[in-house]
Amino acid sequence: MRDKILITGGSGFIGSNLIEHFAKKNCDILNLDLNAPNILNQNIYWKNIDITDRIKLEREVINFNPNYVLHLAARTDLNGKSLNEYKTNTYGTLNLIKSCNTLKQIQRVILTSSMLVCKPGYSPNHPTDYDPSTIYGQSKVEMENIIRREKLNFEWAIVRPTSIWGPGFGVPYRNFFDMVIDKRYFHIGHTACTKTYGYIENIVYQIDSILNAPYENIQSGVFYLGDYDPTNIRTWADEIGTELGIKIKTIPYSLIKIAALGGDVLKKVGVNFPMTSFRLKNMTTDNVLDLSNTKELAPNLPFTRKEGIKKTLEWLKQNP
Repeated sequence: MRDKILITGGSGFIGSNLIEHFAKKNCDILNLDLNAPNILNQNIYWKNIDITDRIKLEREVINFNPNYVLHLAARTDLNGKSLNEYKTNTYGTLNLIKSCNTLKQIQRVILTSSMLVCKPGYSPNHPTDYDPSTIYGQSKVEMENIIRREKLNFEWAIVRPTSIWGPGFGVPYRNFFDMVIDKRYFHIGHTACTKTYGYIENIVYQIDSILNAPYENIQSGVFYLGDYDPTNIRTWADEIGTELGIKIKTIPYSLIKIAALGGDVLKKVGVNFPMTSFRLKNMTTDNVLDLSNTKELAPNLPFTRKEGIKKTLEWLKQNP
């Protein structure tokens, strides 16, 4: 019997890569998403469903009757002004849990949160040590609280993707690659932050490993998703530049700071500018996360960063 895998939010970046992965494994797949897939041959798996509509969601879940559920559906931007604007993350997750609780053959559910349950630079001491700095991050804290508060009649784990990039990606990391390609990217002074990033095909491998790990190794656990070696942004940009034959220049930090302050002023009057103080702080703040428990389940990442860069640049050539 083929595994039946339900993916919410399967039209997104991570979701579409998961669909491709499980389709190759001959799994029976259903993607519930408000948006159509960007990959046309994945339309056969898609149904237009808003997970905040409990009745429609429950009907689709029961009819499909999956063994496994990968919950990725979410609002992920940082533009919301209130938690109510992120009800997909909270109320939608609650609806999914209640729907899954009605199934008899369901085995495991992986629920996707975010590293932004803690602000960049904050190292949590335990899974429920939260310190979000955005409303989006707070919505994911609420999501995790809902998961722990509800009685779940199935095996489950929470995953927190870090900064994920690779073929099929969008903003902001596609912008980063595009800027390097167009020779518009500059190093900020002579310092650069180091963060946990993740190449997309490594993330798919990690999720698959968590989905198939022994119960005692995953039950009610929290797993960050990303590459195990932290990435220095200056090194990463230089590696991309080397592949392209480009030498990246450096701009003094003081000039970037002035531009960021100008961006703050423009933002207040409704004008978007590529640099603000918030973005500058994010670009210069280290954020290295503990992936040790993920590494125990998925020890051998299939791609190095340099291999990921090559595959990403090849994809960008075909998708300008």
